[in-house]
Amino acid sequence: MVDADSLSSDGLAVETSTDDLVLWATIDRPERRNALNAEVIRGLEDALSAADSGPTRVVVIRGSGGTFCSGGDLREFPIGQGTQAYRESFGGLSGLIERMHETDALTVAAVEGHCLAGGLGLATACEFVLASAGAEFGTPEVDVGLFPAQAMAPITRAASEKAALKLLFTGEWVGAEEALEMGLVTDVVGNSGDSGDDDIETFDEALEDLVDTLASNSPVLISMGKEAYYEQREMPFGAALSYLKEMIAIIAMSEDTKEGIDAFLADREPEWRGR
Repeated sequence: MVDADSLSSDGLAVETSTDDLVLWATIDRPERRNALNAEVIRGLEDALSAADSGPTRVVVIRGSGGTFCSGGDLREFPIGQGTQAYRESFGGLSGLIERMHETDALTVAAVEGHCLAGGLGLATACEFVLASAGAEFGTPEVDVGLFPAQAMAPITRAASEKAALKLLFTGEWVGAEEALEMGLVTDVVGNSGDSGDDDIETFDEALEDLVDTLASNSPVLISMGKEAYYEQREMPFGAALSYLKEMIAIIAMSEDTKEGIDAFLADREPEWRGR
């Protein structure tokens, strides 16, 4: 069982569903527009590790106060502290993104308000990005003489090349619908003119529907399917086909696949065993 209380901190609130299938990690630094600091990054990594140690199938990352994340906290920027200090400071986000891809659970970014800089990297590193219609996306690091290098890795794998280059080098902000067209977002909820409690309720309902759908899948399918996706992504086409042929055979031999087929033929809900 996941101990959500031990995973929570001043900057990160962690909750789980009653069955532990879903873990909710909310960046809780509204006074800093939910900027990422070392404590939050460590907390998110710990939450992912806790998810892998239990039955969790979906990890949702969200921001408090109607804002997702404004990027790295410039107050922790190691000005004048030397090369190694810079490497360690920037290495936190890189390690978190890598950990997100390695975890067995699917990751969902619930984006409201600003999703900027490293926050955009964090969101696009998730397998699913659900955005409210009023959300805004961008990489404003260029305005202070920085290049969004770490965020670039997930951004350029989500957006088209030219759209990503424009975003990375201009620092412009784009709305949710444009982010959807670019490939940064999975779905947009609501209309850009919506506001208030009704809009929040609509977003929360859409988020719960997505999470419920994902969490209802076989844990074997989620874990091995996610692994297969990232492994084949950089392979040549023929090598990817050969690799995926072996992966589908392994998945098909699982107890969950047998249970899924038996349940389908008997017209009942499957009882996943995770094996």
